[in-house]
Amino acid sequence: MGSRKVTSSVPSDWQGKHVTVAGLGVSGIPAAKVLHARGANVTVVNDGDDARAREQAAELEALGITVRLGDGATLPEGTELVVTAPGWKPDKPLFAAAREAGLEIWGDVELAWRLRGPDAAPWLAITGTNGKTTTTQMLASILKAAGLRTAAVGNIGVSLLDAVLGDEQYDVLAVELSSYQLHWAPSLRAHSAVVLNLAPDHLDWHGSMEAYAADKGRIYEGNRVACVYNVADKATEDLVREADVEEGCRAVGFTLGTPAPSQLGVVEGILVDRAFVEDRHKNAQELAEISDVNPPAPHNIANALAAAALARAFGVPARAVRDGLRDFTPDAHRIAHVADVDAVAYVDDSKATNTHAAEASLASYESIVWIAGGLAKGATFDELVAKSAKRLRGVVLIGQDRALIREALARHAPEVPVVDLDRTDTGAMLAAVQEASRLAVAGDTVLLAPACASMDMFANYNKRGDAFAEAVRELGS
Repeated sequence: MGSRKVTSSVPSDWQGKHVTVAGLGVSGIPAAKVLHARGANVTVVNDGDDARAREQAAELEALGITVRLGDGATLPEGTELVVTAPGWKPDKPLFAAAREAGLEIWGDVELAWRLRGPDAAPWLAITGTNGKTTTTQMLASILKAAGLRTAAVGNIGVSLLDAVLGDEQYDVLAVELSSYQLHWAPSLRAHSAVVLNLAPDHLDWHGSMEAYAADKGRIYEGNRVACVYNVADKATEDLVREADVEEGCRAVGFTLGTPAPSQLGVVEGILVDRAFVEDRHKNAQELAEISDVNPPAPHNIANALAAAALARAFGVPARAVRDGLRDFTPDAHRIAHVADVDAVAYVDDSKATNTHAAEASLASYESIVWIAGGLAKGATFDELVAKSAKRLRGVVLIGQDRALIREALARHAPEVPVVDLDRTDTGAMLAAVQEASRLAVAGDTVLLAPACASMDMFANYNKRGDAFAEAVRELGS
């Protein structure tokens, strides 16, 4: 971990500056409005030219903002800065033209960071392949329990621009950041930050695992107090070692085992801190019990430890960690217990849309009938199945790419019974739940942890989880 003092220049005069905003939508429209209000000459470019885009364009044009639909590839003449929606891939021709012209390219997070006032609230930043939203919400709950004015913002759905420019005064912000957002945020400097874990994801966007990891690692750049990493995931610690941070910033690990000095961990069912205590070589501070974490699945305890580490880095007392975790309620479709039917538990983890998330979910239960499948997004399933085989009572497969999972099961768990449902109609989930109930015995868990995206059968993972819960209720009745 290198040390250096970091400063950030903030453009103070936007009057007459020619800014191109790439993309309409949840980040492009607010960015265009904010810059226009500051006197910039804003042109919005957008690939699409559908009814929704035309409606959004009319709203902006009524304010005096130029919008160019159906051409997101050409750099408007006179552009001095490009501000992009985070989802636009780095290899877009627009960006190649901007780089050729020597222009900076910012995302909405970078814009929010640059527009912060001199007394702005510091950011505690969270990224990782899985667990970002839960950890961010846990952190916000802990900060609130400490009496701090805070909000969970960023990739979580609350605009950072709204948070930093609104009337509400915050003491600190809990900021969820995606790899896309971090790619376009070169000057972001958090108070403290965590990379929860790293597994292959979005590689079509980043181009390689190395590029994906490097973008995640940007979250550590310029940290002031703590770079928090996952002891069980060496790649996160490697990112800390490579980061340039401010003088005095510390590496702090979290582990599900007994913590070493400068770590948070678990001892006999207690979450403990050996990082933010006096004489951490001899002392530990009790923070909470495992039973205070909802749900107390291993990967969720890891989320709680990461949130606690960031809160403790900000000076939050131990009692607030416990109270904040007790107050926290996870979002729907995240390892949510739906019901018990005939002594079998039915659990909805529809949010487990990749193999890394599904592996964590499967590790939470001893005997499982697994409902899996959907859109694989280029994933392979051999490692997931090999690690989870001993827990599987049976498997029910749904969705477009279910054959990939079936083949991995044949290789690594040939003795596990598999039901392959070759249907994608609206009754498919009910059929899956009925088949799972037939395979399960008392004490088992029927677990929807698809390890795949949902869009082959459902609008999103929420709709998939809702269908599962409805099927379980029908089974119970």
